[in-house]
Amino acid sequence: MNSLKLINIGQLVTYDSVKNEMVVFENTEIAIEGNHIKEVGQNLGDADQIFDCKNKLVTPGFVDPHTHPVFLDGRENEFAMRLQGAIYEEISEAGGGIVNSINGVRNSSESDLISRVKTRMDRFLSLGTTTVECKSGYGLSTESELKSLKVINEVNRNHKIDMIPTFMGGHAFPPEFKNNPNDYVDLICNEMIPAVAEQGIAKFNDVFCENGYFTVEQTKRILDVGKVHGLIPRIHADEFEDSGAAELAGEIGSISADHLMLVSDEGIQELAENGVIATLLPGTTFFLGKSEYAPYQKLKEAGVDVALATDFNPGSCHIQSMPFILSLSCIYLKMTVLDAIKAATITSAKSLLLNKTTGSIEIGKKADIIVWDIERLVQIPYLVSDHPIQTIIKSGEIVFTP
Repeated sequence: MNSLKLINIGQLVTYDSVKNEMVVFENTEIAIEGNHIKEVGQNLGDADQIFDCKNKLVTPGFVDPHTHPVFLDGRENEFAMRLQGAIYEEISEAGGGIVNSINGVRNSSESDLISRVKTRMDRFLSLGTTTVECKSGYGLSTESELKSLKVINEVNRNHKIDMIPTFMGGHAFPPEFKNNPNDYVDLICNEMIPAVAEQGIAKFNDVFCENGYFTVEQTKRILDVGKVHGLIPRIHADEFEDSGAAELAGEIGSISADHLMLVSDEGIQELAENGVIATLLPGTTFFLGKSEYAPYQKLKEAGVDVALATDFNPGSCHIQSMPFILSLSCIYLKMTVLDAIKAATITSAKSLLLNKTTGSIEIGKKADIIVWDIERLVQIPYLVSDHPIQTIIKSGEIVFTP
């Protein structure tokens, strides 16, 4: 089994499971054996390979728990429409938005989609993301949703990054069901979910619970049926208005509620009482040109665990950089830098039920590590559009050096 040792680490910032807090180590070393971290400390002995960190900053690799990477082409035309004054909801009502990506996914071959998704995963990895949740949801037919999940699985099998698949047939209503949305909910519950469960790729089941998309009642039905078939619930909640989705997330035991820009105080209380993680997506607010960011301080004060994600997708947030998300979180959500790093690593891993194996630099966990070309943690959000990464280590292997 190959061994690797990181020496001359100036500052190591990570979560400590024993102390249940973020910690900062000075002048330390990391010993890696195979895929996993063997030891963290000083004077750790020999290894097959020695990597000199040159007194730079080291952190865990980022865990991005909310992305939509299975699409063919971007939607730059909608971006241009927003520059002319249209808002996302108006574009969606006019036939744009999510449904605009349907034909691309439905009509593309698996190999075309695999090629696009692989390129996107290369970019994620180069930006320090070592684990990424990936949703289907741009096919919105049984055949194309299964195809999307198969694409995620195929890329995951052949890529260094870890991809966690989520079924999202409940993303929007396809055009053929525009006038009979309940029939589409029937299709999801009676045909899609059983087929997805039989396919055996998806781990989670997500629904866009929002006015103009899926009602609370429809969302509950889809997530309840998913639970029967072994799919763990997640919810797009309260993005454009308080729809009661956060309360539903608490009621059904969703692992996370995502977006939450307009969550109510009652919704926050439900999240706190039921241990639902709030996954915040400040990149979406920024990309859509809006000013109302999710109420991080209220969530924190209520005792809700907070994760951060990019929401990478072709329409409402074409951002893959977790370092940039950290900048937005510190500037607009008023997060401390340590809180932002925690939210983008261990809490994000927790929202994917992976916190026992990833999300922090601790003995026995996967060796997913970023060696930065900076000395201090605050420089990550401070540099905003610069991404001074020296090296990325994934599962104990050096996989990226700019």
